Amino acid sequence: MNIQFSQFAKHYFKIVAMATILFCSCENDITTVQSLTAKDNVPDESAKEVTVIRSDSGKVEFVLEAATLNKFYKEETYTEFPDGIKISTYDNLKEKINQLTANWAINNESKKMMEAKSNVVITNHQTNEIIETEHIVWDQLNHTIYSNVFIKRTNEEGVMYGDGFDADESFSKYTIRNPRATLYVNEE
Repeated sequence: MNIQFSQFAKHYFKIVAMATILFCSCENDITTVQSLTAKDNVPDESAKEVTVIRSDSGKVEFVLEAATLNKFYKEETYTEFPDGIKISTYDNLKEKINQLTANWAINNESKKMMEAKSNVVITNHQTNEIIETEHIVWDQLNHTIYSNVFIKRTNEEGVMYGDGFDADESFSKYTIRNPRATLYVNEE
């Protein structure tokens, strides 16, 4: 009888120990659970390592690359790029014109507005100019790109700083707000 009780006790204690571990170790903060299960936070479509190529009549216009793409179909349809974005535009000869990189971006299809934030770099490969800022907006309805925050433009002539800029969407014409410059002088 002692042997049977001993085996029963051994199994009983194992079961009680496992149940205690299971029930005591699972603790969830209600706000964490709500934020993870909220429908607004869950994309309707999601993709990793995305490359989108847009062409017209067989000619590449731009290439968009992103580590993560999240598409939301809410009151306003938008696409978020939470892990960064790289967009390269090309001319008819397949030469790269401009390149934009940023650590985060969102394209609001309903409002026809795209925003890029955090370490935004725009490189014009034709003029060898680089513009660096923390935030830009592309207004697709008005065909303009602008920034309302500090920018740095670097080219062969020097470095120019400003408090934002306004540009056409091809980035061929732009104005820097409150410009300040450091120019390189060739003393030959």
